[in-house]
Amino acid sequence: MAREQWSSRTTFVLAAVGSAVGLGNLWRFPYVVYDNGGAVFLIPWLIALVTAGFPLLVLEMAVGCWGRSKLDVSGAPAAFEGLRPGLRWIGWGTLANGFIIVCYYVMIMGLTLIYLKDSFNLAWEPDAGSYFNNAVLHISSGPGELNRIVPVVFVALIVSWIAIYLSIFKGTKVVSQIVKWTVPLPVIIIIAFVIRGLTLPGAMEGVSYYLRPEWGKLLDSKVWLAAYGQVFFSITLAFGVMPAYASYLPKNSDISLNALWVTALDAAISFTAGFAVFTILGFLALQQGVDVSDVAAGGPGLVFVTYPTAIGLMPLWPVLFGFLFFLTLITLAIDSAFSLVEAIVAGFQD
Repeated sequence: MAREQWSSRTTFVLAAVGSAVGLGNLWRFPYVVYDNGGAVFLIPWLIALVTAGFPLLVLEMAVGCWGRSKLDVSGAPAAFEGLRPGLRWIGWGTLANGFIIVCYYVMIMGLTLIYLKDSFNLAWEPDAGSYFNNAVLHISSGPGELNRIVPVVFVALIVSWIAIYLSIFKGTKVVSQIVKWTVPLPVIIIIAFVIRGLTLPGAMEGVSYYLRPEWGKLLDSKVWLAAYGQVFFSITLAFGVMPAYASYLPKNSDISLNALWVTALDAAISFTAGFAVFTILGFLALQQGVDVSDVAAGGPGLVFVTYPTAIGLMPLWPVLFGFLFFLTLITLAIDSAFSLVEAIVAGFQD
C-alpha cells in the first residue's frame, strides 16, 4: 500500500507551522517574556532557537524522512528503532508526551467552543472570573469533591474530538486543505488585534511591560531554562509530530530549509502575539486603575478571564473582537491537536 505524501512543500510547511504554532504562542510566550526580563529574555530565547530548536527540528524531520525512504514507516518509534535497535522507547516516549498534551488541548478546545458561542452576547460579563469558574466549569471545592458531569462541557469535548477525527481520517489529503485556512487565519487575526490594541488607551504601557529590559536576568539560570523550555514546547519537539509529518515528504526534500521556515515563522508569530496580548493588558490595567503587573497572566486565566474582561470594556465592536479572539484560539488549538493525534496513530499503524 503506497504511503501518503504532501502535495507540495508549502503544504508541509503550513502543516508543520500549524503544529508548532499553538496555544503556547499566544498565552505562554508573552507571559514568559514578561516574567523573565522582558526584552532581555529574547537573547537566551534566540540562542535556544539556534542551538536547540532549529538543529533538533532538522534532526526530527530527518529521522522521519529517512524512516519513510529506508523502512517505509511513518511513526517515531519504528524510525528510531531503525536507526539503532533498542531506541524504539525514545519514539514511544515522545508519543506519550503527545498523548498527555493532546488530552489537555482538547479540553481547552471544548471550553473555547463554549466561549465562541457565548461571545455573541458577551455572556461572561460582568464578572469573567466568576463566569469561568461557576457557570462554565462548575468548579468544586477541591479534588476530593467529585461533581457531576457538566453537560455543555461534555458536549463541547465530544465535538472537539470529532473535529480532530474529521481532520485526519483521510490523511494528508484533508489535512492539506485544512491548514490552508487554519494557519494563515489566526496570524491575520493576531495582526488585527495588534493594530486594534495599539489604538486603545494604555496600550503603550502594556508594551513597555512586555519589553522592559531587566539586564540582571541574563545571569539567572531559571531564565535560560525558561527559554529552552519555551523553544521545545513551541516548536513541538519531542512529541513525535515532526518525524511523522516529515515521513510524508518526498525522498530528496530539503529538510534544513523546511526546518528553517518552520522555526522562523514560529518565532515571528510568538513575538507578534506578545503585542496582541500586552496592548490589551495595558488597556485593561488603565480601565481598572491598576498596574499592568496586576492583570498580567498566562495560561487559561489569560484567555478565559483576563482577555474576555478586556474585550467587554472595549469601546468599539466588543462582540466582533470577542468572536475573533476565540476563533483564533480554536484554529491555533486544532492544528496542534490533530498533529499530535496523527503522530500517535502513525506509531500504532507501523
